[in-house]
Amino acid sequence: MFRKVAVPTLSNGSYLQGQANGKLSSMDSGQPAQKGKVVLKKKVTLLRGISIIIGTIIGAGIFISPKGILKNTGSVGMSLTMWTVCGILSLFGALCYAELGTCIKKSGGHYTYILEAFGPLPAFVRVWVELLIIRPAATAVISLAFGRYILEPFFMQCEIPELAIKLITAVGITLVMVLNSTSVSWSARIQMFLTFCKLVAILIIVVPGVIQLIKGETQHFKNAFAGNDASVMGLPLAFYSGMYAYSGWFYLNFVTEEVENPEKNIPLAICISMIIVTVGYVLTNVAYFTTISAGELLLSKAVAVTFAERLMGNFSSAVPVFVALSCFGSMNGGIFAVSRMFFVASREGHLPEILSMIHVRKHTPLPAVIVLHPLTMIMLFNGDLYSLLNFLSFARWLFIGLVVAGLIYLRYKRPDMPRPFKVPLFIPALFSFTCLFMVALSLYSDPVNTGIGFAITLTGIPAYYLFIVWDNKPKWFRNLLGK
Repeated sequence: MFRKVAVPTLSNGSYLQGQANGKLSSMDSGQPAQKGKVVLKKKVTLLRGISIIIGTIIGAGIFISPKGILKNTGSVGMSLTMWTVCGILSLFGALCYAELGTCIKKSGGHYTYILEAFGPLPAFVRVWVELLIIRPAATAVISLAFGRYILEPFFMQCEIPELAIKLITAVGITLVMVLNSTSVSWSARIQMFLTFCKLVAILIIVVPGVIQLIKGETQHFKNAFAGNDASVMGLPLAFYSGMYAYSGWFYLNFVTEEVENPEKNIPLAICISMIIVTVGYVLTNVAYFTTISAGELLLSKAVAVTFAERLMGNFSSAVPVFVALSCFGSMNGGIFAVSRMFFVASREGHLPEILSMIHVRKHTPLPAVIVLHPLTMIMLFNGDLYSLLNFLSFARWLFIGLVVAGLIYLRYKRPDMPRPFKVPLFIPALFSFTCLFMVALSLYSDPVNTGIGFAITLTGIPAYYLFIVWDNKPKWFRNLLGK
């Protein structure tokens, strides 16, 4: 049913190239596939790449509760400024990843680039935190939003039972896992359709907002920067809220080996997607403020629904459906991309070997997909998911900042590396400094949550020495790890 990917690594180069220890190279290694072996096929076109990025970035946040930035910036003007700044900063980060994706043609995203620049220990810690906490919790949170809003039209007059939400959420998670285990092509096609639905939902909000502006509904923009003064300690939390809303621009780099003509399509897909998302996000927030005051926005549980109820009447009932489809697209894109990180980490010997196997007929990394299912279900039915995400928001941006710092390091460490796409040095310098500065500042502004996240991240260090470095493991322990 499963077979290993095609090519064993036999070179003496960097960690990406591997060593003669049974690790596997990328599809772009230049070596022919061995007879009887199977590989992940290049099925991600430019349009599919754009749909992966946009479809994963645009989730529930922009429709449900963009109040995190408003709360921590203190005014409408600063809120819109922060949305714009986070969009530009995300574009800078995306451009850095575009360079990395064109010069390191291997899937795996953050994990792969940290492995190449800084070695196996920090790379293992990154994939350890992603596998155990970040991805299951993030999937559970976005899928809970899917469950709530898919049921919203059936419970218009009463509160939705929590058990019903979790049960329909479990069905949605399982459906996404089955889809990604069955067919790369169908997963990509559905992602394209859902991305179209997301953009339609954005237009449903932006167009009435523009009409409101034309009518002169600008009272909420008067004295836009007046209000509660934004504190320095609130900026990291506003930054996290904004960057979380934009997060997803890095997911195409998780599937580099499956992208057609990556030197051209990765930079194009990233730039097109980030421009569309940034413009859409800023205009959506402007549209909200044409109808809803800052105080009302802070009190609303679902801003898009409140906006639609005031301007669209009965049509507002369609908004929860669009939100649910948006959440499903984010679930699908996230699982599609992150499963490739686990696939590559297994290929490098940092996760159990079975996760680097491919279904012999469907050509999908099925074990790397379904390993997330039980972990996500545990997160779904137990624990405070939102606190867990707060614990690890800093970890995500710590490692992304480290990846981009690694780009600068690789410019000096490996100056002769082919770079079909190259960004000016100030872009990675500014992006990595901002990420690391905000992460450090968050230790002061929210020491409890970030401290817990830091402690959870540090557990990856003893795990690395236990599972990877320790050679004299008992036989039963090696069998458990699939060695």
